[in-house]
Amino acid sequence: MIIKTKRLVIRSWEPEDVEELVKIANNPKISKNLVDSFPNPYTVKCAKDWIRINKGRKRQTHFAITIDKKIVGGIGFSLDKDNKYYATGGYWLGEDYWGKGIATESLIAVTDYAFKRFELHRMESRVFTWNPQSAHVLEKAGYKLEGTLRKSSLKSGKFVDEWVYSKVR
Repeated sequence: MIIKTKRLVIRSWEPEDVEELVKIANNPKISKNLVDSFPNPYTVKCAKDWIRINKGRKRQTHFAITIDKKIVGGIGFSLDKDNKYYATGGYWLGEDYWGKGIATESLIAVTDYAFKRFELHRMESRVFTWNPQSAHVLEKAGYKLEGTLRKSSLKSGKFVDEWVYSKVR
């Protein structure tokens, strides 16, 4: 699966991505802003497991973000098993790629893909309230703030607040 933008290729994860994925994802500054299921430290085993899980999916919904064939981050969405019109998405970038519009560009492309490829009517994304940069990415991609979910996620042993954003077809 491949989605192309002006400067990005957003593609399926491949077994040969393991080393590059570990190198870019093994950063506590990245895991700080993601749910606890994103491991820290990010090991070879984590990368192999992630790629195996995604290769085994019938429908590809999680992708590597690449520039000039180099992995710069990841993006994806999870389809709701009870509501085929709804999905929850997320993204992350290696620290060297922050602030360059890559997250916004990839989010726009993957949201468009999700709306065209699936019967989705709504895409949602949540952001920890200490991460206004990610909220700004969502806003630039056309997502609207719906509110604050108080103590909605367990992060590093503490319940934390999240902003919820959505984009509807």
